[in-house]
Formats: sequence, structure tokens, C-alpha cells
Amino acid sequence: VCLARSRLRILIVTILQRFMLTKKLYFIVFLTLTLLGCTNIMDEYESPNFNKETGRFEHLSGDKNNKSFADLFGWAVGYFTRENDEAENNGFPVIRSSKKDLKSFTENVIWVGHASLLVNHSNVTILTDPQFADRASPFSFMGPKRVTPVPFSIADLPMIDVVVISHNHYDHLDEQSIRDIATRQPQIKFLVPLGLKQLMLSWGAQDVTELDWWQPITVKGVTIQPTPVQHWSKRSAFDRNKTLWSGWMMNWPDFSFYFAGDTGYSDDFIETARRLGSPDLAAIPIGAYKPRDFMKSSHINPEEAVTVFTDLGAKYAIGIHWGTFKLTLEPMDEPPRKLAEALQKQKIPKQRFRALKHGEAWPEVFAKK
Repeated sequence: VCLARSRLRILIVTILQRFMLTKKLYFIVFLTLTLLGCTNIMDEYESPNFNKETGRFEHLSGDKNNKSFADLFGWAVGYFTRENDEAENNGFPVIRSSKKDLKSFTENVIWVGHASLLVNHSNVTILTDPQFADRASPFSFMGPKRVTPVPFSIADLPMIDVVVISHNHYDHLDEQSIRDIATRQPQIKFLVPLGLKQLMLSWGAQDVTELDWWQPITVKGVTIQPTPVQHWSKRSAFDRNKTLWSGWMMNWPDFSFYFAGDTGYSDDFIETARRLGSPDLAAIPIGAYKPRDFMKSSHINPEEAVTVFTDLGAKYAIGIHWGTFKLTLEPMDEPPRKLAEALQKQKIPKQRFRALKHGEAWPEVFAKK
């Protein structure tokens, strides 16, 4: 079945590439082709987060992200008739690094873009949600396009110990990025939420461990575990919430890093800090939040990101999930401005929660630990 769908997709793409598609047609074509998607999934899990009656994972508060066709259509109309966004045309400044620069990457963190961060502490290097593609899409000619270039290529990456994946959405889990990374560095340990192991193996990853929320694993002295967040997963019309989603806490003996991935606001952050302690550094989304009534259950806005920061009790934070792909209706340069306003309102020093430039490093966080 998967092979037949794949061949049909290739045929349709080949035909459509001969035509110039208008922006208004993108959504219809994208949705049609996505219906032909296919993932390797299991039917049942022994997990408190898996509903055996529906065969889907659920947040303990229920599924708040299931939208009606009318909701989706309304969002599509708004997205494809959106006002001109200068940042969408021009992107943002990028601080580039060479292979030589990254070879000595130690005691540091770099925001690669979107939800991709490179972190090193105590000789352990971790990469989150690697997304190096030109589009957050299953297709090379349509879907959200990268507006800010990557600061370095996959070929430039230093030796990676662990890659963590937050969930199965195209802007967080990119097939070609995983294939390229796995080919160049087959020793990498991939950590994924429940349900994603077989997909990762089919893309060439050799060492894959899937975990449930709160389930720990220790890699080179670092305790790493998925944590609950309010979100969802989907790669085609047939696999909604068939795989789990998560944040990730990473605890070294003397340092901790929390990666929120993608999330709406919930009490999960208070519970995470209660169970696992407050992180020294957190990566918290600040973008992709408008229209608010449509996005609120899935994506936090900058004001909520500051609340997450205080809920976690984090010492420092990096604002992620903005400025890389045009996914929603707010101006792309708005999240950092709104973050600064929210920090000022809460009387939190802006040096503690930063919106870095693409490719910018922040080694001082480790010096201050």
C-alpha cells in the first residue's frame, strides 16, 4: 500500500511541476498529496498516554488540537491571502560557522534555526529536531519555505552523540536531514517519542530508542527523558496522533537543558520542574501563534513563553520556533519584540531569555552554570 501511494505521489508531482501553481492552489494540492503520505506505525502501546479505543495518543487533558474542516479552511484562506511580510521576503541575519569552527564546538549552544539547536557540555553533543531542508514539507516545490538560510550544512556538523526528536511534523522531523545525518554519522543515538522508531530506521538511522513520557535513558552520563507537552503529531491524513510528541529534559551531573519542542500552554512545565528539577537552560518556542484562536492549543505566544520560563524556574532560555519558516499569520519579526515586552512586564532581565540570531552561540550560559 505504501509503495503504491508513493508511486502515485511521484506521478502527481511530476505532472504538477509542469504547471505554475498560484498561492491559492498550494493548499488544495498540498492537502491532496499529503493524503497519500505513509508512515510505519504500530497499532497499540502499553502507555498511559495511548487510548486503545481510538488507537491514538492523547494528552491527559484530552485532544485540544483536533480541528474541523471549517477551521482548517478558514486558516488556509487566511494564510494564502495574508498581507505581505517583509521578513518573509528578506529573512533574518545569519551568523555562519565553518566546519573548522564547529570542530572545536565545546561548552556551547548554537541556535541553528527553528527548533534545531546544537548543545555541548562535558564532551557530550546533542542536536535537537534537525531541520536543514529548504521547505518544511514533503515536497521540494511547495509548502512552507525556509526564509532564513541555515548557518552551516550537515556536512559541517561536529561529531554528534545524540539527536532528540520532539514529534512527527515536517518542520521538526525532516526526512532528508535525518538521512544525511545518519549517513555521515551512523554512530549517532536517536531518541524519539513512542511510535517513531520504525520510521527512523527506514530512513537509515541505525541506533534508535523510542521512549514514553518520563521514561529515562542514560547516554554517556547524561540522563535524558521525554516530558509531556500539549501538542499533537501527524504526517499524513491517516496517522494523526499515531505517534507520541514530547519535550525533553537532559540532566548532566552539573547542568540541565530542557527542550520544549512544540507546545501549547499547560501545567506540564510546573510538573516537569517538580519531577526533574529546574533547568539551567531551556529552549522555549516563541513563534507561530496567530490566529490565536486557531493556534492557542498547539503553540504558545511570547507572553506564554515567559510564563513557561517561570513555571520551569529556568535560569536562562533561548526563544526558538520563529524566523525560519513562515507558518502562521503574525509578522515574522514580531516574536522577539513581544518577548522583550513580556520580559519587561514581568521584570525579568532580557539577558536571561534571549532570541538569538540564526547561527548565534551563547557560551556564557555554560560559564555561568
